[in-house]
Amino acid sequence: MTEIADPAVLNGYFRDRDLRALAAELRAGHTTSAELVEHSLAAITRLDPILNAFTAVDAEGARAAARTADQELTQGRDRGVLHGIPVSVKDLLDIAGQVTTSGSLVHPHLAAADAECVRRLRAAGAVIVGKNVLHEFAYGATGDRSAHGPSRNPRNITKISGGSSGGSAVATAAGMVPLAVGTDTAGSVRVPAALCGVAGFKPGYGAIPTTGVRPLAASLDHVGIFATTASGLADAYAVMAGHPVHPNDATARVGWLDPESFGPCDPEIVTCVRDALERAGIDVGGTAGLPFSAGEVFSVLSILQASEAYAEHVDDLADHEHTIDAEVVERLLRGRDTPAWQYVRAGRQRDTLRAAAAELFDRFDVLAMPTVPTVATDLDQRAHEIDGHAVEVRSALLSLTCPWNLTGHPALSVPAGSVSGLPVGLQLITTPGNENLLFELASRVERS
Repeated sequence: MTEIADPAVLNGYFRDRDLRALAAELRAGHTTSAELVEHSLAAITRLDPILNAFTAVDAEGARAAARTADQELTQGRDRGVLHGIPVSVKDLLDIAGQVTTSGSLVHPHLAAADAECVRRLRAAGAVIVGKNVLHEFAYGATGDRSAHGPSRNPRNITKISGGSSGGSAVATAAGMVPLAVGTDTAGSVRVPAALCGVAGFKPGYGAIPTTGVRPLAASLDHVGIFATTASGLADAYAVMAGHPVHPNDATARVGWLDPESFGPCDPEIVTCVRDALERAGIDVGGTAGLPFSAGEVFSVLSILQASEAYAEHVDDLADHEHTIDAEVVERLLRGRDTPAWQYVRAGRQRDTLRAAAAELFDRFDVLAMPTVPTVATDLDQRAHEIDGHAVEVRSALLSLTCPWNLTGHPALSVPAGSVSGLPVGLQLITTPGNENLLFELASRVERS
């Protein structure tokens, strides 16, 4: 393995290829779904031994689905922009006839039916090529604790992918697929999207059904999406949410949310993100803040998440504690040891956060801030320093993303540049129903 990923080696066919452009090529007869699937399978064969993005690949099923997609287009049946497009899915979601592992050796199960969001993808003509690596039980932000091994950052394979949906981010960022599905409980889509340099979207709470998705913390869990471009996120979201994304012609009022109010943030990342907004011609009209001290929001998140995760995995711990990764066990046991009064109080604090966020969105249509306060750290690194402050890696990675799981607001990460040769993400947040503002602004950042 080379330490720094060579773009000539670690770029698959779909790296930076726009989903809509691929769809246009299909309809113009310049390619076929069968050819796109072969490109995907070839990239997986070449890159996955290095990057470890997949737990399973269904080559036979993908080829059969691609043949059907091509036949339908030939016969004049067009299911939409995802028709014939290869997609991969986090191994926390059920795919009929395949094993769901949740990134663990504990209680894998053979799925009898597709998760609802997978069913919607198939109904739109998408071709499922495989399942992606995740941090065990989706309970980690680094992506380097899984029964399948760590997923590796395509920009530097000694660095973390981020998690928990690391494999889905890596598969998209490295061009193995143009679109992937993940889940996001505290930042598990946006964190790896930012660290790997790809677009990632967490919709509003409940916007994409979680039926057939193994829970981590049900009141915080969201199904999310990775794509090579923001327009790809928009197209996939319309399919998976079951309704179109409506254009918004109004000029968005954008506010800057100070990342330092949530904890230390690398000043170079702040500069990079602010420069990306300026290059895109996005006018930031003011600075906003929330009435919480640094670290307080993450504390609320941790109490709720740990308690709900323990309730989900209590039987797994009782029978297989020594089979589960030690870090994951430690986090689950925090839920066991959390008093009920702390859980209740955290719920009230979440209500206060929601009310404060609602007041911000009376002033602004969109909030902007970095997605993650640091670039990708080393695999297995747990202590880190940001701007002279000692931090724990997981809490730092989630510090800027977790507020929007607590409030349930739609949030998107788009590549904004790089620091020290590693990707930096810009996070944009809005209210349910205004998702198109995020896609439009993110597209402007991409074009700039």
